[in-house]
Amino acid sequence: MPPTLASSVWNRRSWLSAAAGVAGTTALPISAWRQLAAATEAKPAPGWIDAHVHVWPALTNTFPLAKDFGPEVVQPSSFTPEELFSHCRPCGVDRIVLIQMNFFGFDNSYMLDAIAKHPGVFSGVAVIDHEQKDLNQTMKRMHEKGVRGYRLYATVDNVKSWQASKPIETMFRTGGELGQAMCMLSDPEAIDGIEQLCSRHPQTPVVIDHFSRIGMRTPPTEEQLKLLCRLARYPKVYVKTSAFYALGKKLPPYTDLIPMIRRLIDAFGSERLMWASDCPYQVEAPHTYEASIALIRDRLDNISEGDRQNLLRKTAERVFFS
Repeated sequence: MPPTLASSVWNRRSWLSAAAGVAGTTALPISAWRQLAAATEAKPAPGWIDAHVHVWPALTNTFPLAKDFGPEVVQPSSFTPEELFSHCRPCGVDRIVLIQMNFFGFDNSYMLDAIAKHPGVFSGVAVIDHEQKDLNQTMKRMHEKGVRGYRLYATVDNVKSWQASKPIETMFRTGGELGQAMCMLSDPEAIDGIEQLCSRHPQTPVVIDHFSRIGMRTPPTEEQLKLLCRLARYPKVYVKTSAFYALGKKLPPYTDLIPMIRRLIDAFGSERLMWASDCPYQVEAPHTYEASIALIRDRLDNISEGDRQNLLRKTAERVFFS
């Protein structure tokens, strides 16, 4: 587990006591006092990162739904940052990647507000209209507001149409320049088309959400896993090991998913895999936040501590918080 605030022993009071002891023996210049303060100031080590969470408020006119969505689709009725913190903080998670919720359409304002209100806690994956005229400038403005990726609904038909799409070419090119990832919500059938995009834009980070949903509708197959693992030949492709509640047997402790996770570690290396909960759906009974993170933290035997750090923090940190 990562250190918590309670594990820090050097605080301001401790430093003052140490400083008083030094002061009793010798006089130090101001610069030396500053160096001593910097060396002894408490700085707890960072905790884990959840690479995929959706948040939204109770419905009001302030954040209206997109025109194609009615209130019946908003389940649960809210999942605010504060509600999220009640689940993630007890598990040692202190940074989160927010994914724009589809029922707000292209209005990313609630997500952006959350990023602004909690500096250093959130990074964002936005949904934008790639057909807009000022796409390049929009992506730059989003980057300034903490957006480090864009969600793309990678259905088979969409991916096919993207092959000749100039706006999608602009998204990939600008994403590569700014370090913003193209985050694919895809099915296994779309992986071939995603690979074509990766081959044309090898410098653009691409993140595959939820194992490309392998094991969601049917048990994982060897053919599907080979397709996904083939993307490992592109160094900028990453995969989220996430949404355990929706995959395989769909029951905690999710150990039936371990062979698939190991297969991805062998193909991509842990440095290109990142854990995520997909809250709030992961905390609907009988599922819990703890059960999701525990699969990576506690149940993956025979992986190194470095692998665990990559899966639970370092990969997401490089992609979404650098």
